[in-house]
Amino acid sequence: MATADRWLASIWPLVRAHLPEAPASVVDVGCGPRGGFVPMLRSQGYDAIGVDPKAPDGPHYLQTEFEHAELPRHVDAFVASASLHHVAEPAAVIDRFTGAVVVIEWAWESFDARTAGWCFSRLGPDGDPGWLHRRRDEWSSSGQDWSSYLRGWAERENVHAGESLVRLLDERLERQHLAHGPYFFADLVETTAADEQQAIDAGEIQAGRIDWIGRSRS
Repeated sequence: MATADRWLASIWPLVRAHLPEAPASVVDVGCGPRGGFVPMLRSQGYDAIGVDPKAPDGPHYLQTEFEHAELPRHVDAFVASASLHHVAEPAAVIDRFTGAVVVIEWAWESFDARTAGWCFSRLGPDGDPGWLHRRRDEWSSSGQDWSSYLRGWAERENVHAGESLVRLLDERLERQHLAHGPYFFADLVETTAADEQQAIDAGEIQAGRIDWIGRSRS
């Protein structure tokens, strides 16, 4: 199973549990080239669209940045999975959310040296490199300690910290649930979300995922 499909299959039960009942209208923010949760949502009767510059072709997708998307007049729920940390102005994106809001995010600031080592020891062959392969190789050639490398990379890429995103969400929306959990498993070989959670519970690694559930105040 492809990395994106492993991630979506693992996260889908959490997303589905916090959405209003179908046929509610749902927008998947940053659905990516595979369409994100839109196929799952539509198969269960939701009026769902995905927004992403790299979204698939088709009537249920808007190929643009979310900030510039012409959204339906009424939207019952928004889902943002590992997308807010990439956008230029997360506050502007969050301000467009209405109804139920499900945000799954990455706290890069918790990606410490022990967690990185745990992940790097579970990577697949170098012939099929992913983003963790690239981080490992760039760090190895940088001559820096892991913390310095990661912080410099995040600053260059303008990757927003998870704690900053949670603060923005709390300021603008009504939080109903906040939890932390496994984030890297989909990119690792023979490693499940349960395996990663076990390592988190044992204190071997840090939890990299943020689950923020809430709704708009209006």
